[in-house]
Amino acid sequence: LYVLKNRKFVMGLYILSIISLLVLFVTGHVAKGAQSWIKLGFLSIQPTDPAKLALILLLAKYFSKRYVEISVFKHVFISGLYAGILGLLVLLQPDFGSAVTIFAIWGGIIFISGLSKKHILFLATVSLVVLTIGWNFAFKQYQKDRVINFIHPMRDIRGSGYNQYQAVIAVGSGQVLGKGIGYGTQSKLKFLPEYQTDFIFSAFAEEWGFVGVSIVLLLFLTMLLRILYIAMNADSNFNALICAGVFIFFAIHIFINIGMNLGIMPITGIPLPFMSYGGSHILIEFIALGIVSNISMGKKNTGVQLNSLKNEFVGFN
Repeated sequence: LYVLKNRKFVMGLYILSIISLLVLFVTGHVAKGAQSWIKLGFLSIQPTDPAKLALILLLAKYFSKRYVEISVFKHVFISGLYAGILGLLVLLQPDFGSAVTIFAIWGGIIFISGLSKKHILFLATVSLVVLTIGWNFAFKQYQKDRVINFIHPMRDIRGSGYNQYQAVIAVGSGQVLGKGIGYGTQSKLKFLPEYQTDFIFSAFAEEWGFVGVSIVLLLFLTMLLRILYIAMNADSNFNALICAGVFIFFAIHIFINIGMNLGIMPITGIPLPFMSYGGSHILIEFIALGIVSNISMGKKNTGVQLNSLKNEFVGFN
């Protein structure tokens, strides 16, 4: 982890993420209505995924030094600027789901770092105002339809609400033991679109049933609890905040993806970790877990708790 503690390296990753996101607007490949991929021959790369990890490292680096100064709103603003630049570039693709993830990572890390109640209230108010303005002037019609269909699931099941309706049917048809591997009619007969990516959970639930889904959820829960444990026992604020950021990264992906497959969240293009098809996000997920594993193996004192590190300065020099 020594290289991750280098200020220039972390900032370099962040700047590289910005450049790669800007390149999308020039040479990006359009798929599913979003200009989110860079085509390199037979290989497609989605820069949004590395950008999320770069943001986690940058915020961890920043707040491990500024921890006791989180009450100063300047640091909240600066960190928000870091997240806002990435979030805006992702929104312009447009990729609303990934933008939500980016701002969730930022919000989670500043909250863990000790954000005051008045600042929480202020940011919540600003977020509400921005969402209201965005809904009226920036959101595209299909994005509005996804939210409306989430509130009224039966509103347009043959049109804009078709995907989510078919996803819920697939989950329910799996019952207890599922239909068996390769026998999922919703996915194999193409009633369920994008079953290998956005709706992989529904396709899995149909074939494996409640038992299979319970096992997957238990594995996800075990992973999240383990990351949280490592964060609480990390030997520095920097390591603790990295683990916290990785925890938020996985938790938001799991919650949103499974939620939209169950009809309790609006549809977004958020992949399910380690299950949805796509090399970029899976590679970043393994790298993130590798960093957390390295922190776990390298910690000096497993008894150190996050709260006891509030006066430690280990970040920017």
